[in-house]
Amino acid sequence: MTKAEIVNAIAKSTGIDRASVLAAVEGFMDEVMGAMNKGDNVYLRGFGSFVVKKRAAKAARHIKNETTILIPERFVPTFKPSQYFAENLRKSLSK
Repeated sequence: MTKAEIVNAIAKSTGIDRASVLAAVEGFMDEVMGAMNKGDNVYLRGFGSFVVKKRAAKAARHIKNETTILIPERFVPTFKPSQYFAENLRKSLSK
């Protein structure tokens, strides 16, 4: 499902005009990205958590040159669904 499809579905189900829904969805995305860029996690009860995780530095092999390279530590965004979300997903997919 794309952002446009989400906006259209919300606009249809709520009766709110598409432009307002688009502004709200983009505002939500901007707030989540802004918080995570500051290193903060975002918790949405009943939905899930957007968490910033630190990946440690590690050595890797460059196969073509047969050399070892160092991959520096980095921060990656992750999403962990809530237990409620995961259970509902399992139920709906098992039907």
